[in-house]
Amino acid sequence: MQKETITILGCGWLGLPLAQALVKEGYAVKGSTTREEQLEVLQDAGVEPYLVRLDPEVTGDDIVAFLQSDILVVNIPPTRRDDIVEYHIEQFSSLIDALGQSPVRSVLMVSSTSVYPSLNREVTEEDAADPESPSGQALLLVEEMLMQESGFQTTVLRFGGLVGYDRNPKKYITALKEVTNPDQPMNLIHRDDCIKIISEIIRLQQWGEVFNACAPHHILRRDYYGRAADAAGVPQLPLAPSDVPAPFKVVNSDKLVSALGYSFLHPDPVG
Repeated sequence: MQKETITILGCGWLGLPLAQALVKEGYAVKGSTTREEQLEVLQDAGVEPYLVRLDPEVTGDDIVAFLQSDILVVNIPPTRRDDIVEYHIEQFSSLIDALGQSPVRSVLMVSSTSVYPSLNREVTEEDAADPESPSGQALLLVEEMLMQESGFQTTVLRFGGLVGYDRNPKKYITALKEVTNPDQPMNLIHRDDCIKIISEIIRLQQWGEVFNACAPHHILRRDYYGRAADAAGVPQLPLAPSDVPAPFKVVNSDKLVSALGYSFLHPDPVG
């Protein structure tokens, strides 16, 4: 049986290796970039390349052809700007309009655990409310926009901080003066797990869901930067003093593990 055609909106640090993995699995993959020099990179990876921008309207190469797919993976973080919330909503309003003219019936949105406030406890998918950051506010609003659409089913995947490969703190440890909030647990996930989880959601047809995706080991900031200093061969950073414990959240991914029967490739993502 022929596999689905998948379009990936945003083939950057995560999207490009995701596209390569899906091509290896036998999917026909279309991918977008905002940089012309990346078109050849996508082509060489076996991906049908498109130049697409959301600024905030969807513009670029043949958008109709780009969205001639069964599945759309949306991997575009909010743009850092003063009107970040309004702008991100406009971007997704334009995208939803374009999807209305397409055969796409399944959407996977890459979101973030920034949709959760620091509740000083474990958080699950039901705890998303009143995000503290503008980017978290923007993401939660566009999650709701997509989930409310009846023309396609959306699964939202809330990743923790992405690490692995060149995203390694030893690269910038020398630029830091101290470790702030040293006893705060971190919510991280390795890029290998991000790719595998997306592939499994597609394979198992897990649509209409909201999933957290963080590695089960939540390293403390003091240990994270301690390991980075050791790896870089530099002295340990001093720990910033604090009169009160820093607010925190520990993101629970049990729902994802249960639904997918998933075992993390990197349960300790910086181990």
